Amino acid sequence: MMDIRVKICGLSRPEEVDAVGKAGAAYAGFVFFKKSPRNVEIAQARDLALAAPVGLAKVALTVNADDAFLDALIETVPLDMLQLHGSETAARVSEIRARYGLPVIKAVGIAEHSDLEALHTYGAVADQLLVDAKPPKGAVLPGGNGLAFDWQLVNRKYWPCPWMLAGGLTPENVRLAVQKTGARQVDVSSGVESAPGVKDIGLIRAFIAAAKGNENVPPVLR
Repeated sequence: MMDIRVKICGLSRPEEVDAVGKAGAAYAGFVFFKKSPRNVEIAQARDLALAAPVGLAKVALTVNADDAFLDALIETVPLDMLQLHGSETAARVSEIRARYGLPVIKAVGIAEHSDLEALHTYGAVADQLLVDAKPPKGAVLPGGNGLAFDWQLVNRKYWPCPWMLAGGLTPENVRLAVQKTGARQVDVSSGVESAPGVKDIGLIRAFIAAAKGNENVPPVLR
């Protein structure tokens, strides 16, 4: 099996968090964005985080959140990392890291070669990068749209900090994505759902097994 670290994002039920940990994921992501079908409230996230298996890193995804919201979030939910998935500037990333003392993942949308420069900018101030597909014009969600980008754009590329591949990944294509890009970490949300915001435990297990190169990948039923 390959040493690939997996993040399953958009979790909203205790059984999902439990399954993610037991299947071998490294990160569990909770979405705090009202327009998302995966949105969870702070109190709900607290219960999910407290029930998470030991060793599973708990990540909060926020979109252009202000200090008041982040204060309430971090005071209530036992988190390990923050993921900034909006249009936060490099200065704002640095400010959040300093204010809360938590590692920060900055999501960067990619569609063409010119978008790669932002990875160098944010890579200098974030702890990790999430390299995602740029949302289409007019999209409501900044991520979780089930869209992939041209993986060749990031093939064997390196930035100032570790990075994670996202965008359109599924149990069927994640192994190829890892081979094509050299990514050592992958992130998925919609690719393991039976409906928007509804995680499928079987797909979660299949995705993690495929990402890690397990030859005994559970069958995917869609």
